[in-house]
Amino acid sequence: MARFTDKRILITGGTNGIGLAGVRRVSGEGGLVMTTGSNPERIDSLRQELPDAQVWRNDASDADTGEDLARQLGEPGGGLDGLWLNAGYADIAPVEEVTAEFFDRMMAVNVRAAFLQLAALSPHLNDRASVVITSSTGSVEGSPVATVYAATKGAIESAARGWATALAPRNIRVNVLVPGNVDTDFRRFMDADTREAFNRNVISRVPLGRAGISEEAAAVALFLLSDDAAYVNGSRYFVDGGLSKR
Repeated sequence: MARFTDKRILITGGTNGIGLAGVRRVSGEGGLVMTTGSNPERIDSLRQELPDAQVWRNDASDADTGEDLARQLGEPGGGLDGLWLNAGYADIAPVEEVTAEFFDRMMAVNVRAAFLQLAALSPHLNDRASVVITSSTGSVEGSPVATVYAATKGAIESAARGWATALAPRNIRVNVLVPGNVDTDFRRFMDADTREAFNRNVISRVPLGRAGISEEAAAVALFLLSDDAAYVNGSRYFVDGGLSKR
């Protein structure tokens, strides 16, 4: 299968986890893939692994994250066939320990960045392009220590519904990927014992009884990016083993 032959696809946050699985898959299916990261070692590693891919350093927490990506792409025209806004950041804190800095950083990466990136990249989207936004089942789980993270993901899902309407006149689709407990190092901010306990608790509530893997979540994102999903717009796709049962 080569759904992305001659297609230009940009994936933010593509040097690790679900994004990296997507980068590899798009490249393997004939696409020209561009991706971003902020970790120099991961950027260098991916450049060596996929020399035909374009791997750019971009910090989603920066106020110029969107303008920087637009500069990398150059002048509009011959633009993007797919845009997957996947970069994200997570941390936890009890209600009493939430600070302005804690709140602002997570909002900057998970919400503001997507707004700024889409604003800057919209002129680069070809008609009939597809946009995918990465959310999380955290938005519906009700975790007592992930309230800020949940709020950021709820906000971006709400924005995506508006974007789906706003871009529809250009035949550009916008859909949301909602991963559950996927086995990446996204929870690396936790110490090992906390992470193990957290994962064990989540898995105990997953009907399939296991964590997902990055490739499984990326496969759904790539379906949404592809022409196979040409009549799918404004939807949320849960990849969570039945955790949310929606």
